[in-house]
Amino acid sequence: MDHNKLIEELKSKSKTIIINSYKSNKSELEKDLNTFLETSKEKLERWMILFSTGDLTEEELEWLLKSQLDLMTLQALQTTGISKIKLNAIKNNIIKTIFKVIIDMIIPSI
Repeated sequence: MDHNKLIEELKSKSKTIIINSYKSNKSELEKDLNTFLETSKEKLERWMILFSTGDLTEEELEWLLKSQLDLMTLQALQTTGISKIKLNAIKNNIIKTIFKVIIDMIIPSI
């Protein structure tokens, strides 16, 4: 299992979300997202290993990812004056993407 591939895939998929949904805040969101992925890299890799070996269920993985939501501050976006509701929507979208990427890497679509 290639852990660098995980982070690169997460960056790629997240960038697609940013480009499609948050064009007006693209540069701020990319900066915040890259910071989040780098600071969470070890946890994401560990959780992916635990999930792939069956030591974590999908529900547990999803819960762990959601727990990271509070750590994602999106500092650059906050300084642009985006509402908390929109910030939380962005966070939820990113966490869902991370969850899907991990699931797809472990359980490839047939």
